[in-house]
Amino acid sequence: CGKKFRQKSSLVSHQRVHSGEKPFTCTQCDKLFTHKSALAFHQRIHSREKRFACPECGKCFTNKFSLVSHQHIHTGQKPFTCTECGKSLNNKRNLISHQRIHTGEKPFACNECGKRFNHKISLVNHQHIHS
Repeated sequence: CGKKFRQKSSLVSHQRVHSGEKPFTCTQCDKLFTHKSALAFHQRIHSREKRFACPECGKCFTNKFSLVSHQHIHTGQKPFTCTECGKSLNNKRNLISHQRIHTGEKPFACNECGKRFNHKISLVNHQHIHS
């Protein structure tokens, strides 16, 4: 993709985006992750640790990022803008997902037939044809 990194470990970590490799597994639910930090972040779900409450509606979250992202629902704020088409989105995760439309990146692969998808939900929907 041409992206450059100062540290080899950062390059290796980034390459997982393209390869789809997910070497870190949650021992509670077997969900796979590309980064150790993402696994640690995920594991809060199992501990039911939800310390961040929305002052508007009371919904609780495991981390501040999720709370702040959720709060955009109440404010209507969409601070993340696509540099390709100008579309505004309410969180970074949605922006990254949206940008795959422009890059053609398809990080989600079907284990049965190898077909690749740019969104996880598209893969999940596709997998029903194999069952």
